[in-house]
Formats: sequence, C-alpha cells, structure tokens
Amino acid sequence: MGDLTHVYNQSFCRTLDEGALAKALTPHLQHLYPAHAGEVLEKVLELVRNHLGTVPHGHDQTWDERDIMLITYGDTIRGIDEPPLETLAGFMKTYMPDCFSSLHILPFFPYSSDDGFSVIDYRIVDPELGNWEDIRRLSREYRFMADLVINHISRHSVWFADFVSGYPPGNDYFLEPTDEDDLSQVVRPRNSSLLAPIWTRRGIRHVWATFSKDQMDLNFRNPDVLLEMIGIMLYYMEQGASLVRLDAIAFLWKEPGTSCIHLPQTHTVVKVMRLLMEMLRPDSILLTETNVPHEENLSYFGNGDEAQMVYQFALPPLLLHGLNRGTSRHLTQWAQNLGEYPEGCTVLNFTASHDGIGLRALEGIIPQREVDDLVESMHRFGGFVSMRVLPDGSQKPYEINISLFDAMKGTRRGEDTWQIGRFLCSQAIMLIMKGIPAVYIHSMLGTANDLDLVEKTGRTRSINRKKWELDELESLLENPSTIHAVVFTQMKKLLQARREEPCFHPDCPQVVYDLHQGVFILARKNTTGERVAIGVHNMTSGLQSVSVESLSDMTGREDWVDILTGKTYEGVLGELSLEPYQVLWLVHDLVPQGDVKED
Repeated sequence: MGDLTHVYNQSFCRTLDEGALAKALTPHLQHLYPAHAGEVLEKVLELVRNHLGTVPHGHDQTWDERDIMLITYGDTIRGIDEPPLETLAGFMKTYMPDCFSSLHILPFFPYSSDDGFSVIDYRIVDPELGNWEDIRRLSREYRFMADLVINHISRHSVWFADFVSGYPPGNDYFLEPTDEDDLSQVVRPRNSSLLAPIWTRRGIRHVWATFSKDQMDLNFRNPDVLLEMIGIMLYYMEQGASLVRLDAIAFLWKEPGTSCIHLPQTHTVVKVMRLLMEMLRPDSILLTETNVPHEENLSYFGNGDEAQMVYQFALPPLLLHGLNRGTSRHLTQWAQNLGEYPEGCTVLNFTASHDGIGLRALEGIIPQREVDDLVESMHRFGGFVSMRVLPDGSQKPYEINISLFDAMKGTRRGEDTWQIGRFLCSQAIMLIMKGIPAVYIHSMLGTANDLDLVEKTGRTRSINRKKWELDELESLLENPSTIHAVVFTQMKKLLQARREEPCFHPDCPQVVYDLHQGVFILARKNTTGERVAIGVHNMTSGLQSVSVESLSDMTGREDWVDILTGKTYEGVLGELSLEPYQVLWLVHDLVPQGDVKED
C-alpha cells in the first residue's frame, strides 16, 4: 500500500468490460439466486455503471514494508470546538507522522448501540463526528478502511421500521424463522437469545438477532438485500475507501438445520464483493472479520478469489498466553505451521482491537485448562470475560475484555514490574511477522482499563474503548516521565524500524525456529534473498541465553546490527544473552559489500 499522499486521483477515464464482469458474476449469482440470477446481474451491472466514474483511482502497488494500519474510533480523541474526525487528523499529523500508511476508523455512522456496530443509516456520517468531507480528506492522506456492517442493522433503522409496519422494501429484509425450523445447530457468538420478539402491525414476530436484540440480522436470501449492500460498498469506495472490512461476515447466510456459519453462500457473497471492488479499483482490498478457529478463518481466502486479507485472530490470544505463562512453545508451534497464503493474499496481524481478545482461535492449539488459567489471570488484572452459548445450551468463554496494556501487568503468578517491557515485546513480535501489522490506538497510548466507562455503559467491551480529551492526552505525552509517553515513544521506534526494513515486506518469507521454550525466534529474508533479519524475543521475566549457531542457513561472517538500538554484533552469531522481555531485530546482508553478482 505504501505512502498514499500522492495516490488520490480524480481523473476518471475507465471503461467497463461488462461482458467479462457478467461472465465472472453469473455463476455466483446463479448459486445465490438460481431463479433470479439474470435479473440480479443486470441490477448489479447498473450499480457498477453508476459508480464507474466516481470511485477514485488507486495505484499499482498493493503493499510493502511501510504499511502499518492504525485502528481507532472517530472520537477516541476529542478536542474543543472541532469535530472529532478533524481532531484525529490533527493528532496523527502532529504526533504520529510517518507511522501509519492506513487508517481504519471504526463505524462512523449514526448508531443505536454497540459503539457503532448497530448502524441506523449506512450512508450518513454521524454528525457528532464530522461529515463525508472529513472522511474524504483522511482518505487522501491514508489508505482508508471503512466497515461494511453487513450481517445486521439497528432495529431503529428505516429498514426495520418498514418491517414493523409491513411496508416495502424493509418488510422482507429480515428473517422470521417458523416453528418448524430447526435452529438447534446454530453457532452463536453470544449468550443472548437468537430470536428477538418484536411488536409489529402483524402482532409479535420473532426476528433473527445473532448479536443482540438491537441488531437485526438481514435476509440475504432476498436479492434486494445484497443489492443494497453492494450499493453501500460502492458508495464507500466513492468517498475514498480503498479497503472494506466485512464485519461478522461468517454468519451472513442462514439455513435452518445447519450451523448457519461459513455456509457456501456466504463465501459466494464474498467472491461477488471481491470482483466488484477489484473491477472498480484494482488496488482495493477486501478484509473479512471472522473471529473463529484458525483454519476456519483462513477459509475466507478461498482459492485466492475471496478476501485478499483476513485478520490473524490466533495471534492476540497466543501472544497473551505465551507472555502470561513465560513460554513461546505454543506460539512457535503454531507459527511454524502457518504455511503459505494464496498469491495476492496476506494477513492482518494485530494484538488488540475495539473488541476483546477472542478465544475461539485457540481451539485445538492451547489446552482448555491453560485457557481457563489465562481467563482467571485476566480477571485478577481487572478484566472480564464474555460468554457464548453452545448448541447444547452450555456456555463457554468467547473473549477476554481488557485493555491489552493492563493485560500485561504480570504473569500467571501475579503482577510484577515488567508491564511495559512485556507489552512492547508483544508489539515487536506482531510487527515482525509475515503480513501487515495493525495497531489499536490504545496500544500506542498505553491506555489502562477504563472501568468507569464500563460502569457508565454497562458493557464490558467498554473497558478498552476509552475516550481521551486532547489536552489531557497531550500533557501526558509531552511529559517524558509518564507511562503513556514511554510507551508512545517506544512504539514509534518500533514502527519506524519496521517501515525502514525491506525484510519486513508482507510477502517476504518467514522461518520460525524452536530453539528455546522462552524465546520466540523467527527470520525474514528480503524479496531478493540478499538480506536477512532475525527477530529474537525473550517472552519471560528472567534472563535468558539462547544459542543461534544452528541458524547456519541464515548467517554469514559479516557483522549483524540490531536495528532497534544500533548495536553491532561482530561475526557469526553464537549465544545471545537477553534481559527480561528484551527484543533484538538483527539484520545482515548475505551478499557482502563489494561482491559482484553475475546477471
């Protein structure tokens, strides 16, 4: 994705190869709507024609080592007498220049609950945040990602008001299972009731609500719903979004008698969205949000024809588990078996987000007793746990709700003095791994648990969604003795080192080594194979020595440089001594300077 300041181009001169697009879409629409595929196809093509001249041009390069994404709410930082989106833009320009290439602003639309994910109107910027011009301005500075909250909509939306009144088009936009429908196998991410009782002109109706009684699932068996969502997605691209995040996509298509998760029709919808985005803007990226076990998550790459990017959902809980127990064992074993991603695809590596730390991705990787120990440890550090309902009616931990910084207060033995080092170690591992890194703004700021906000909202996820006042935040960051300033300064050093090292290109190969149970070690070579970077991360609170002589295929006799400190290690790497949570990013040119390579 690279530097984006020069990318936004308003010279629209593209033409549409309708024949090729129709040929690509037809089998997908026949799969979804066999009786109406031709009619739906014509309506899709009309939507594309309407947006062909209004979607900004992109650029040829997809991504490189400079790409790092910032995740934030539009009002995480609030100033005085200016819209929060304007405050955010100013803060990033002043305090984080050259740190991020991409910006994900979480849902910035009018909403009724769930901090934005219960959308009332998809096409309006919440006036409390700003307007579309603020979004377009940010999209000219950064690669901008918008959420398409595709699975559900607020019960306070016009569409749902139509449903309640029995008027089109919304009267057929929602799902009403019958008494005969078998819902016993439905996979749930929550412990609330699957069906919400709704008073309508036709009496009480029970409507599908996967996430909450305020978030009504949309009926994609009605092709008009898909057409609505396609139009909304294209509208976001028109406003400058070149990345689109499909929220909760795994639950999209419902068929009674099935699990209603990852159904073939859901994957087909992803393929349709991918085709349309690529056609209108070849450098666009589709990201799927599927907080599920690892292999299920990766299924949204398809055969390289679905999402170009998926969240690396297993990474946050694996890092937290490893640092909490002082072991790299499970993280190393998992990372050694990641395999290759389809061509043109990559993962979004992250350690924290607006949601909690999901636990489903640990299934089959971490023993349940160790997951339970982790949950108990997070309780001691001020966190909460959200539950989900299993098909048999029992409940199981779904996610840990806690500020990542406070999750690093200590280990399973209790709190200690290594919080900052432990936290920075987690960030360093995330930043060096193959893929594109994404940093939640509260990880940049070293934000602690916001228990006051939890009490105010009654929602445990609020613990990690603090709203900062700009003047308070600036005073903390400008005082070098505060924890926030220390974390912020060290995070910027990590980001800068990542962005300047060609070995960290998202597509560069990765090799993970199992040399020490407390140290996570991996190597990355640049695309030409002439340069290597080795990351050595002590995941324990004790001194560790690790022999790296066995990395003979990666080492030479030239000096190594730690790009985080500038320290030089002379000759062949042997045994390295590491302070608690110390990180080394050692780089080395495999082709000595002065050597001439033959063409």
